[in-house]
Amino acid sequence: MEFPLSTLSHIPAIRRVLLLAVVILAAFGKAHGRHKVHKWETVEYPAISCRAHTASLTDFGGVGDGKTLNTDAFRTAVDHLSQFQSDGGSMLYVPAGKWLTGSFNLTSHFTLYLDKDAVLLASQDENDYPVIAPLPSYGRGRDTDGGRFISLIFGSNLTDVVITGENGTIDGQGQLWWDKFHNGELKFTRPYLIEIMYSDNIQISSLTLVDSPSWNVHPVYCSNIIIQGITILAPVRSPNTDGINPDSCINTRIEDCYIVSGDDCIAVKSGWDEYGVAFGMPTKQLAIRRITCISPTSATIALGSEMSGGIQDVRAEDIVAINTESAVRIKTAVGRGGYVKDIYVRGVTMKTMKYVFWMTGDYGSHPDNNYDPNALPVIENINYRDMVAENVTIAAKLAGISGDPFTGICISNVTIEMAPKAKKLFWNCTDISGISSGVVPQPCDLLPDQGMEYASPCNFPTESLPIDDMEIQTCSCRKKIYN
Repeated sequence: MEFPLSTLSHIPAIRRVLLLAVVILAAFGKAHGRHKVHKWETVEYPAISCRAHTASLTDFGGVGDGKTLNTDAFRTAVDHLSQFQSDGGSMLYVPAGKWLTGSFNLTSHFTLYLDKDAVLLASQDENDYPVIAPLPSYGRGRDTDGGRFISLIFGSNLTDVVITGENGTIDGQGQLWWDKFHNGELKFTRPYLIEIMYSDNIQISSLTLVDSPSWNVHPVYCSNIIIQGITILAPVRSPNTDGINPDSCINTRIEDCYIVSGDDCIAVKSGWDEYGVAFGMPTKQLAIRRITCISPTSATIALGSEMSGGIQDVRAEDIVAINTESAVRIKTAVGRGGYVKDIYVRGVTMKTMKYVFWMTGDYGSHPDNNYDPNALPVIENINYRDMVAENVTIAAKLAGISGDPFTGICISNVTIEMAPKAKKLFWNCTDISGISSGVVPQPCDLLPDQGMEYASPCNFPTESLPIDDMEIQTCSCRKKIYN
């Protein structure tokens, strides 16, 4: 930009000096490549709600160098933006960079948006994670008695919360925590990456989660939840790095996710023994669609073992499991109480599995010795259909509870190709009852084949769940791009 000196003659002397200084500094910066030029770019994204107000983490002192701790920046930003809850809501934009942070809480009518080149690095300092009370439906922490470290991203008693982005990354830096777990050095239960409690209308989407200290995504005591387009990656031997764990939640949709985990890719829960029975909040109306899972020591979808509040109306379809211990596993025990019923699974493709079908009535672990030994779980109306598997070691291990059999099991149109070194007993069944049709290899006698004349597919509901009616909007935000 050029200003002829003659154009400055009518400007007062002091202002001419200041303007000349600005021009000279601009020219100097341009000549030496130090003048940053930026432009605005509009980004569109799908969300349950759009926001009227937007701010960047850098507006609150955030530094994305991977070394500076940004906990205060996140907390200050959320606190500032919470004033817009009743004024169209707000978004916190996390730009490209590596943002080291401890735990921070979210607010209502709020979106946390990660740029495609943004990485949230979870602090490895325990002091950056306040200790909170155990979940009332569990009675204690999962790793230790007593409290638990709060999750990296946490929220409670919220409504209308979105955590999304352009597949930006949340890195839990979990190795330190895994080592403490293995060495018995944990004072409290490890933090999760994302936990939302007692909340309604939640969306978690388009993110990559890496190396969580423990569970990755844990909505608990929530309703109306969409979890979509999430990639979760953890070493397959990392302890308890469950992918997505809906827990005492109603009306949830999990879809289009890719999960590599050291534990269950999806674990459906509802409380533990007498604490879950007393709390009495089931997980129900859950849709799971288009999930790919790799977990050599665990399940693609686990129901339980903490299921004492009940699990009902779970619909899973279009699932791919590769090098995974089992497809859908029901885990429970004497003392759990509760129920798992009205479970519908179809369209599962599996390759290299230990089990296809697995039900366990003696899973064991209890929070304490105060559980009721007469609290027997009810397992009924379990439906599997349209499944193909290859390189399988054991087709099924279905073990109910003596005096409390698992009933109403239906398996239809399933082809299982056994591995060259498969177990000689393909099906191992005790304390169960049900039917089968069109299943290869032939199931156990407790699942009698109905024959071609009477064969029909196992049930899968045709009506939609309420979560399928939750509207998604196309929202937009402006971000500053520097050249």
